[in-house]
Amino acid sequence: MALRLVTIFGGSGFIGRQIVQDLASMGVRVRVAVRDPQKAAFLKPLGDLGQIAPMKVNVADEQAVARAVEGADAVVNLIGILYESGRRTFQALHVDAPERIARLSKAAGVQRFVHMSALGADPQADAAYARAKAEGEAAVRRHIPEASILRPSVVFGSHDSFFNMFGAMTRLVPALPYYVKDAFRLVRDETTGRPAIDLGGSGGPRFQPVYVGDVSEATIKCLTSDAFAGQTFELGGPRAYTMREIMELVVEQTERRTWVVPVPFWVARIQAKVMGLLPKPLITPDQVKLLERDNVVTGTLPGFEALGIEPTAAEAILPTYMNRFRPHHRNVILRAPQ
Repeated sequence: MALRLVTIFGGSGFIGRQIVQDLASMGVRVRVAVRDPQKAAFLKPLGDLGQIAPMKVNVADEQAVARAVEGADAVVNLIGILYESGRRTFQALHVDAPERIARLSKAAGVQRFVHMSALGADPQADAAYARAKAEGEAAVRRHIPEASILRPSVVFGSHDSFFNMFGAMTRLVPALPYYVKDAFRLVRDETTGRPAIDLGGSGGPRFQPVYVGDVSEATIKCLTSDAFAGQTFELGGPRAYTMREIMELVVEQTERRTWVVPVPFWVARIQAKVMGLLPKPLITPDQVKLLERDNVVTGTLPGFEALGIEPTAAEAILPTYMNRFRPHHRNVILRAPQ
């Protein structure tokens, strides 16, 4: 399918800017539906003059959403939050907004619809985030059965809020934590047969980080091909890491002497209750529930292979931006010999 105009909800975010840039490079006009068009103005230079147009849209406003999808060949919904704040609830943004966008897109005759969900979306999950993501998928399917749904694991890239957050922490704290259920327990040493204390456990929950460029490519393939209509894809990188391995990778990339230490989940729950009260919490009780389940592909749904995409390894991309957290980065002054 030849794309002329694509509307992207939430297009000023981390994943959105990549998709906007990739669509613009194809000559597609992009309408970016956002709360604040001024803050999305940085997207305009990614395309030709007038090619990328930020548009003020309140996703709770039926008329505003209808205007945003009017005349579009395709719609991409990227709206999502990691924690609730005021009116920005999981119900409002992960369930009601997708339902409204899908319903009005269908009424407007939109031919392609891609909905960005999350790996672990499950109506029976303990975490409200995962339950709401599953409800949002179902809401989209009710109105547009032929929609493509993408469920990525943790997405990384130069503007991510995952590796960048932990990289910044290495500048401020002496240790990076990983949450674990099976550490600090009495075990029997396999060599001596004597009792010993297992301090590290199995390394905590597993993640399958996926490169933002691969997620964008998957989105565009779903927008341009009939072959992927009506399918749900699990998107994970080529390797699964434990949380301990993620932290060790951060330390390696930042070249700092930061320790990586195990923290029991009961401590994480206490931390989350306190930090959850902050305006921008580092972790919330609901996120702790998410961490208690692995964030890796199940293998029961198609993934990158079905899309004809070879996922990019984190080790190939992290050096391109994690070097900003290394000691003395860009602070070395070179003087010509006297």
